[in-house]
Amino acid sequence: MVLLENEAFLSELTRLFQRTRNKGSVTITMKRYDGRTKPIPKKKKEGKGGKKGKTPMTLSPESPAEYMCLFRAKHNSQKISTVVHAKDVNKFQLAYCNVLKGNMDALKKLKKSKATAKAT
Repeated sequence: MVLLENEAFLSELTRLFQRTRNKGSVTITMKRYDGRTKPIPKKKKEGKGGKKGKTPMTLSPESPAEYMCLFRAKHNSQKISTVVHAKDVNKFQLAYCNVLKGNMDALKKLKKSKATAKAT
């Protein structure tokens, strides 16, 4: 996976959309990111009958004051990602929406079946 700057991510995302114009798909995910690169192991406590159960995760004292947003895009084996800071979210979201709007024209129209056309 390649971690890019925000502008480089958007330009590479446009290239991914161009490559998949005729056939293929691009998968995009967004999630909250706290800056950690390794997961926190879950604590286990003993329940009834000696079986171990999971306790709900709570925020640790070293939780960041400001969360970021992690964007990932994938096409076949190529993966790109970027981290957007809270102060840059509005600017990035406007540019991201423009990229999506500009590349939504390759969507296929759904064919309606005769049964659903008569029902409406």
